[in-house]
Amino acid sequence: MEDATDGVNYEIWRACGGLTVRIPLVKSKVYYFPQGHAEHASSPPSITGCPPVVPCRLDSVCFCANRETDEVFAIFSMTPISSSLGFSSGSEVDAADCGLAVVSYSKVLTQSDANNGGGFSVPRACADSIFPPLNFDADPPVQTINVRDVHGTTWAFRHIYRGTPRRHLLTTGWSKFVNSKKLVAGDSIVFIRAASGAIFVGVRRTTWGSSCGEVTLKWNAQFKDCQRMLEEAESSSSTLPQGFWRRKGRVTATAVEEAAARATDNRSFEVVYYPKAGAPEFCVGAELVEEAMKLSWAAGMKVRIPLETEDSSKTSWCTGTIAAVSVADPVAWPNSPWKILQ
Repeated sequence: MEDATDGVNYEIWRACGGLTVRIPLVKSKVYYFPQGHAEHASSPPSITGCPPVVPCRLDSVCFCANRETDEVFAIFSMTPISSSLGFSSGSEVDAADCGLAVVSYSKVLTQSDANNGGGFSVPRACADSIFPPLNFDADPPVQTINVRDVHGTTWAFRHIYRGTPRRHLLTTGWSKFVNSKKLVAGDSIVFIRAASGAIFVGVRRTTWGSSCGEVTLKWNAQFKDCQRMLEEAESSSSTLPQGFWRRKGRVTATAVEEAAARATDNRSFEVVYYPKAGAPEFCVGAELVEEAMKLSWAAGMKVRIPLETEDSSKTSWCTGTIAAVSVADPVAWPNSPWKILQ
């Protein structure tokens, strides 16, 4: 289904995808939302006759990474079931059971970071929590760190502590990495340290503008020039790899249509899920859905959503108030609970 590298360790995958991402347990009951799946498509799919919610058994999950973009994704294999079938409790993969405890730190790249002739300014918290300790008796304190990406390729970076005021920098090796990964300002870099001391690096691609499957993200003014240049490059280049068309979804409309059709016919099917900020999960553990549907949602109710902090060490919460409760698309999906809260 994808140009992929299979077998990405779940903890590495989760650190790259974001700690707020929830993956249901294999063999558990889940609900598939074709309307949400359509939001991840690169163009509007045509879905007819599919129920807005399909109860399924999650048969398997494969954690993968895109060879072109380094973005992590998951392949869910599901089988439609009767909603009355019973399943064991527990709705999410438990990170503690994955055998690889990790610490991670993510940073949104500035234009200086993404300049292929420059270096990467390392936040002190990242240097302290991820990188090996420097010898501060040396002048200057410097070391070479070896970092593996999600495909197993090793990258060597020169880590130095210098400047006025002094700061942590990655210099030699960084430009090669930026060029190879086609990084731009607004992308995020994720450094991950395993319990063994091994260091990994992942990438989260920024999304500018909106398409059928992606939500507009509001970036700081420093990224506007990059947005303009990226849009011009996309409009003028016929050879730009599809995986780097940042304003489009990562799955084809045909793939969404086929999955929805098979789900409608009660046949097993597969879906590809790219965790992206602002793009909700469309394969959700049954317990979460059923508990939510028990509530009598109404305007004025207080709600909150989880947000990952920059250092990825904890989750913060954004609170708000429901303005209205209404069907998001009453014409195509008149009875769908998808995004009924505004």
